[in-house]
Amino acid sequence: MWAETGGPARAARASRILDIDGGAVGGDAARVNLAELLVTLALLGLTLAGLFTCLDHGQRAYAIGAARVESQQSARIALERLAREIRGAGAGGDAFDAISVAEPERIVLQADLDGDGAAAGRGETIAWHLAGAVLRRDAGGGAQPVVEGVRSLRLEYLDVAGRPTRVPGEVRSVVITLTTEGGQPGARGATTLTTRVGLRNRWGAPPVR
Repeated sequence: MWAETGGPARAARASRILDIDGGAVGGDAARVNLAELLVTLALLGLTLAGLFTCLDHGQRAYAIGAARVESQQSARIALERLAREIRGAGAGGDAFDAISVAEPERIVLQADLDGDGAAAGRGETIAWHLAGAVLRRDAGGGAQPVVEGVRSLRLEYLDVAGRPTRVPGEVRSVVITLTTEGGQPGARGATTLTTRVGLRNRWGAPPVR
C-alpha cells in the first residue's frame, strides 16, 4: 500500500525539482537587472579602451623605430658618398683648386679625370648643395636628389693647420655634419652623423701661383 501512494508522490516531487521550466528553478536562477548590465558594459568598455591604447602605443613605437632606421641608413649612404668625393677632389694635378666653392651648405669639387691639366670636362666638377629638405648632387647633368628628409647640412672647412678657413684653395679637410629624419619633416627619429674628411690630393700648403 505504501508503495502505491509513496511512489507517485516521490515521482511528482522529483519532477518538480528537475523541471527546468518550473517556478522553483526559475526562482533560484540569478537575475540580471539593467543597472548590472550597464556596469558590465562600462567595465568592458574600459578594458577595451586600455587594450586599444596599448596597441596604439606599440604601433607608434614601431613607427618611430622604423623611421629612425630609415633615417640612419639614408644619412650614412649620403655621408659616405659625399666624403668619398671630397677625399678624391684635386686628383690629376695642382693647377686648379680641389674645392672651388666652400659654403656652409654648398661645396663644389674639382678633379682632372682626363689628364688635360684642367677640371673642365664632364664629370670633373661636382656640386653638392642642400635645397630645402633635399640634398642634391650635380655632376653636369643637373642637380639630382641624393637623399630626402634632410633637416640640416653643415660643412666646416679647415686649412693645413686645422684652422677654419673660407678660402677654397686653402681647404685641406672638411667636417661634414648631416642630420636627416625619417618620415615627414618634423617627425621624430632624426639622425645626426659627423665625419672629418681630408683631401687626399691636397695635404701640403697651397702652391704659389
